[in-house]
Amino acid sequence: MRCLLPLLLALVLLPLPAAAAARRIAVLVANAEGGPGTRPLRYAERDARRVLDALARLGGVAEGDAFLLLGGDAAALERKLAEAEAAIAHAAAAGARTELVFYYSGHAKDGQLHLGTTPYAMATLKERLAASGAAVRIAFLDACRSGAITRTKGARRVPAFEVDAGPRAAKGLVILTSSSTDEDSQESDRISGSFFTHALVSGMLGEADASGDRRVTLAEAYAYAYDRTVAGTVQTSAGPQHPTFAFDLAGRGDVVLTDLRGPAVSFLVLPAELEGDFLVVEEGSRFVAAEIQKRPGAEARLALAPGAYLVKTRLPDRLRVGEVEVRERGATRLDPASMYDVDFDDDPVKGVVDLWARAPSVTMGALVGYQHFLAGPVREGYFPDTGLLGIEAELRDYLRPGWNLGLDLALGSATGTTESGGLAYAYAFSALTAGASLTVDLLHGPVRPFVGARLALVYFERRFDEPLLEDQSLLTTAPGLVAGLGWYLSDSFALTARLRPSWLLYAADENRSLGFVDASAGARMEF
Repeated sequence: MRCLLPLLLALVLLPLPAAAAARRIAVLVANAEGGPGTRPLRYAERDARRVLDALARLGGVAEGDAFLLLGGDAAALERKLAEAEAAIAHAAAAGARTELVFYYSGHAKDGQLHLGTTPYAMATLKERLAASGAAVRIAFLDACRSGAITRTKGARRVPAFEVDAGPRAAKGLVILTSSSTDEDSQESDRISGSFFTHALVSGMLGEADASGDRRVTLAEAYAYAYDRTVAGTVQTSAGPQHPTFAFDLAGRGDVVLTDLRGPAVSFLVLPAELEGDFLVVEEGSRFVAAEIQKRPGAEARLALAPGAYLVKTRLPDRLRVGEVEVRERGATRLDPASMYDVDFDDDPVKGVVDLWARAPSVTMGALVGYQHFLAGPVREGYFPDTGLLGIEAELRDYLRPGWNLGLDLALGSATGTTESGGLAYAYAFSALTAGASLTVDLLHGPVRPFVGARLALVYFERRFDEPLLEDQSLLTTAPGLVAGLGWYLSDSFALTARLRPSWLLYAADENRSLGFVDASAGARMEF
C-alpha cells in the first residue's frame, strides 16, 4: 500500500483554483484522567496546546475562535461544542464559509471517550460534528482504540487517502485517529508527547509539506503522521500503532491545515549539508517542539514560534547539539559550524519534562477558616474556637507530577472565659499559624481531591481583662495532615476546601496534649 503514497498525494495536490478563505473554528479537548483502571497521561494537555499553537499561528484560527478545554468532563465538552456551534452559526449569518477542527487527547475505550470518570460516546461526537453547520468538519482523536469511530463507511488504515479533486470547495467530514480499534495510543518521554500528535504537529509546522508549496494539506499531514507514528512505535513494547481515517468529503480536496507563506511566520532553517533526524527542543521548558527528518542536499524549514531552541541529532557514538535563537518574522539559519559534540551521558536535553505536560507553577490564594479544638481544655476555657483569615502560596507540580509544596499564614481572634477559684475571668484570645505542607493531587481534572502532610508553627495568646492576672502565650509546633478538594473553574483559577487535623503539646498547669482541626475554604489563582 505504501507504494501508492506518491500517486495518492499527487492526486490530492493537483493544482486547482483557490477556494475562498473560510473562517476556522477550533475545539481542543484534553483530559489526562480516564477513570478507574487507567493511568494518568503525562502529555495530554500539552499535546492539545501544541495543536492549538500550530492552528493559531499557521492555521487561520483567530483567538476568539479557539475553544480549549483542559481536564473537563463530558458536560463541559457539551458546553464547548455548543459554544463552537454558536460561533459557526454567527459566522454563517454573516455569510462566511466555516470549517470546524476538533482535537481530543485523552482516554477512550469501547466506543467512548473517557473524560475523567464521565464517558462521551464517539457516535454522539460524530453526530454533533456532522450537525455543527460547518462546511468542513475535521476531527483528530488521539486516544487508545480511537479507531472505533472510523469503522463506518470510508474507514482505512493506510498511509494516505485519496479525495475527490472536483472544482467545488471541499465539504464534508473527515476523522483522523491515532490508532485502530484494537491498539493503544502511546506517549514518549523522549518527545514529551504522544507519538501521533508529535508527528501531526511536526507535519503541520512544515515537515509534511511534500509538494514544497509551503502549505500543509490534510492529506499531507495524515500521510506524514501515519509514517512517523508507525516508525516511532514499531519497536515499543506495545507494538506498532496505526492511525486510521474516515472521510465523507466532496468537492475540492486540498483542505489546507497550515499556511507557512505569511510574512509574519518565523522559521528555523536547517542548511542543505545537514542530514539525519533532529529533535528541536524549547530551551526554557526542555519540551520537544518538533522533529525533523533532514535529507542531504536540500534545506529544511520548520515554522516555529520565536524563541531559544536546542537542536540535537544522534550520531553512532555521541550527540551533536546546536543552539539557535529563532527571531520574529523570516528565517533563522542554524549554523552547522556552531554545533558541538557531547557524550550521551551529557545530553543537555535528557530527561525532558515528566509533569503531565506542565512545568511547575505558582499559585496565590486567600482563605477563610475556623479552628476547633477537640479535647477537654475547650470546656476549661484555655483554647476557644476561633475564626481565621489567611493567605497561601503553592508551588504546583513540584518534584513529581501532581505534588505541591505549600506555605500558609493565618490569623484569628476570639473571646473566652476561664474559671479559677470559683470566679470567671474574661480574656481575648489570638491565634497565629504558619505552616508548610506537601500535598498530592489524587486526580487531574476540574475537580481534584488532594491529601498530604503539614508542619505548622503556632502561637496562641490570652490577654485577661483582669489586670491582676498575667497574660499567657504558647509557641510550639503542630504536625498534622491535610485533605481537601480543588474545583478548577478555569486553567488558572480554583475554589478550594480543606480540613487540617493537627496535634500539639502544651503546658497549662500541667503537661497536656491537644488535637485541633482547621476547616477552611478559599480561592487561588495561578501565575
